[in-house]
Amino acid sequence: MTNPFPLSKDDLLKCYRTMRTIREFEERLHVDFSRGDIPGFVHLYAGEEAAATGIMKHLNSGDRIASTHRGHGHCISKGVDVVAMMKEIYGKKGGTGNGKGGSMHIADLSMGMMGANGILGAGAPLVCGAALAAKFRNKGEVAISFVGDGASNQGTFLESLNLAAVWNLPALFVVENNGYAESTARDYATAVDSYVDRAAGFGMPGITVDGTDFFAVYEAAGEIIQRAREGGGPSLLECKMVRFYGHFEGDAQTYRATGELDDIRANHDCLKKFGVQVTAAGVISAAELQAIDQQVLAVIEDAVQQAKAAPLPTLADLTTDVYISY
Repeated sequence: MTNPFPLSKDDLLKCYRTMRTIREFEERLHVDFSRGDIPGFVHLYAGEEAAATGIMKHLNSGDRIASTHRGHGHCISKGVDVVAMMKEIYGKKGGTGNGKGGSMHIADLSMGMMGANGILGAGAPLVCGAALAAKFRNKGEVAISFVGDGASNQGTFLESLNLAAVWNLPALFVVENNGYAESTARDYATAVDSYVDRAAGFGMPGITVDGTDFFAVYEAAGEIIQRAREGGGPSLLECKMVRFYGHFEGDAQTYRATGELDDIRANHDCLKKFGVQVTAAGVISAAELQAIDQQVLAVIEDAVQQAKAAPLPTLADLTTDVYISY
């Protein structure tokens, strides 16, 4: 049967593996956090996997991203090692920040991941800097900022849109609209119906896609990323999506409607949607997807065991990593 998708079978399997890795990584953190095994705050990306994976599939090693407090999915999609991530979240040596940053401060500059960030909207101005550097290097690199729908109301985000437009930067601003800014519904706190309306206010193109549809995200992101690489300037991409868990682990989610979470799991699961699409087309079998599911579970279990066995930072580590020498 002819493959109707814009990616080869091997690439489709890789994308599914990435999405499944994010999902199982987050599901395991949900369990381990509830046991009291994980210190600090945790914000889970489960349910939003198609957006990060569909966008990051277009990126190269020289491209940069800046993430959010809900950054695990961005990290995994960009290629950050899951063992190092798990050690960091567990607060152990060998983590991406040697256990001193935790969930909200995972970064790996070697992979172009400039960092998760506990400050809402803070990644947008960082991306303007990365995009300006890319413009001067003139190698066709791009920089991407991720923000939630709540963070898109921050002044730093709007100022970054303006700066990127004025300087014609190779930047993409992704609004991951999961319907809630912490516990506040989007319709309650945001005047515009679509975040694309804001892009028009700064003279840049924007597009809204179904963030639970991997192929919709992949296609839209490909067009505007290529435009940026060719000198066409910045764009805004709004991904309408869902999150399976609360704003943070421990969130009682009393703001959710009765049955909302059940409906999200049953009818808006991006992995289920991807599976239906590729199996219905006869490109990938259900058995092949199930094999990946089992392989990923083993990878995550191994990452957890390595994290639990790793040593804690010592008192001598307290003052390291404060300054950097160039």
